[in-house]
Amino acid sequence: MIQAEISTYPLATKTTSVSFYIAKAIESIKNIENLRYEINSMGTILESDDMNIINKASKSMIETIHHLGINRVEVILKIDSRKDKQVKMEEKVESIKKQME
Repeated sequence: MIQAEISTYPLATKTTSVSFYIAKAIESIKNIENLRYEINSMGTILESDDMNIINKASKSMIETIHHLGINRVEVILKIDSRKDKQVKMEEKVESIKKQME
């Protein structure tokens, strides 16, 4: 299973708010097969068993922002690829919570 956290930063927008661009980027991945995602305040978690799907989603998000008239987008992409077992994003969070009890 592969989880990735992507954070996109549209530069040179007309205002300091970028939520419009981020929302459109996330909308662009909602129908990608074999992809699960979860948004948080600092980025979007992508999950798939195929790295090509992660790459497709990342590319779609970046290109969507460019198509909205933004000429420069900074991106941070952090990837966790695990081959020994299938662990979903919720299970990773639950594992951490158990250690906190």
